[in-house]
Amino acid sequence: MSAKKKVVKEQHPPQLHWYALRIYSGHERKVKESIEMEVERCGLSESIKQVYIPYERFVEVKNGKKRSLTKNAFPGYVLIEAVLDKQTRNLIMDIPSVMGFLGVDDNPTPLRPDEVEKILVPGGAIEHRAVVEAPFKVGDSVKVIDGPFSSLTGIVHEVCTERMKVKVMINFFGRSTPTELDFSQVKPVSQ
Repeated sequence: MSAKKKVVKEQHPPQLHWYALRIYSGHERKVKESIEMEVERCGLSESIKQVYIPYERFVEVKNGKKRSLTKNAFPGYVLIEAVLDKQTRNLIMDIPSVMGFLGVDDNPTPLRPDEVEKILVPGGAIEHRAVVEAPFKVGDSVKVIDGPFSSLTGIVHEVCTERMKVKVMINFFGRSTPTELDFSQVKPVSQ
């Protein structure tokens, strides 16, 4: 007599992947909070690990003052780390303002690890990218508010946003002289 061997398939736990979820622009925080509340209520914290709103930091110079701000890097999208099965997918799709997952046809496509790393890892391209918006442009009239040329006016000749400097043509002693100043040393002249 021969004994039959039972073949037992090893079952691996479903793997978590990151997905991009399309939502109404401006509803990112509301959708994130709603998903997190539903996950808590339904006890699905093992299936839906994280809901993340990608953002970027930038520096704005306004009225000679620097401000560090953040804004949504991908308006209309929220990232979700989840095991997408019927239950989790239905839970997410039933949240108000959710339009669907990025993917082909009706199949959500997981994001590649390198894409996720650029967005999530501190020091990635989005987290620390600095964008400086100058409150003036070439040809604008500006007034110097700080330094040895304080109270003089001039015309912006060149703007260097990377260094936060501006070259202003200042007229004194009958000559137009180029002077390099920090953004914080000048302000636009009201027209």
